[in-house]
Amino acid sequence: MKVSNSINSFDCSKKTIITIGTFDGVHLGHKSILEKMKNATQNNQYESLVLTFFPHPRMVLQQDSSIKLLNTIDEKATLLEKFGIDNLIIHPFDEVFSNLSAEEFVKNILVNKLNIHKIIIGHDHRFGKNRTADINDLILFGKKYKFEVEQINAKEIDEIAVSSTKIRKALLEANIKLANEYLGYSYFISGKVVEGKKIGRTIGFPTANIQINENYKLLPKNGVYIVSSKIDNILHFGMMNIGKNPTLGDNEQSIEIHFFDINEDIYNKNLQISILEHIREEQKFNSLTELQAQLEKDKLFSLNYIQNLK
Repeated sequence: MKVSNSINSFDCSKKTIITIGTFDGVHLGHKSILEKMKNATQNNQYESLVLTFFPHPRMVLQQDSSIKLLNTIDEKATLLEKFGIDNLIIHPFDEVFSNLSAEEFVKNILVNKLNIHKIIIGHDHRFGKNRTADINDLILFGKKYKFEVEQINAKEIDEIAVSSTKIRKALLEANIKLANEYLGYSYFISGKVVEGKKIGRTIGFPTANIQINENYKLLPKNGVYIVSSKIDNILHFGMMNIGKNPTLGDNEQSIEIHFFDINEDIYNKNLQISILEHIREEQKFNSLTELQAQLEKDKLFSLNYIQNLK
């Protein structure tokens, strides 16, 4: 899959089959659209193209810094590639772009720069300055500029919206099983292993501290989780704490993972952590001894869970 960081840097000699959207989560609700794209390009006459934007339009137009997304840009690209998409454009969204009229967007972007043959889009899609144009306008532009318009029906659009909402709600309630069911894969976070306070090793539970640079990434509810990660092509399991370590009196949010079978130094490695199940809420213990005893119980629960997976 070719990834372009701007419409201006995109280059393709073939005509394109385009869809536009945030595709946050790249979940089961998106599957039918992405399969339509793949099927439409099977004869190699055309190339599939997903056009998405970053920052999220709400971050720019509504100054909404509180919005949390299921995927970082890199994570989204990884997931879309698995669907066999040929091209992904992540175009910078700003006020200048938002002020393009509907016809300017169609003519200057879709036709002149993206070499459109067909667009597959939701029946409720709105575009152009102040989002004044709708699917009917797009169909008229399609006739004028000689490209096809395929509408995604209301049921499919509803599935996307409902799935995204339910996934976010499930993660914020620590219902990992439900979130993963809607996603069609295990929800994951990505980050670098950095140095922590190294208190875990004093009670037999050394941890890898994960630093996530993207503050818009949605984290599940604070608590303890069973996780897995491929490190140097070997699958490792562990348990992860998301929270503020109340037993230690910390105030800053942290993500710490105790891997069950890793002894070597993994500092500065970039890891993708799949979240498999929720174990318990984060809680405050009266002493490190009490914390250690609970961690032993968490580990036993996790190992039994992992054994059943295998």
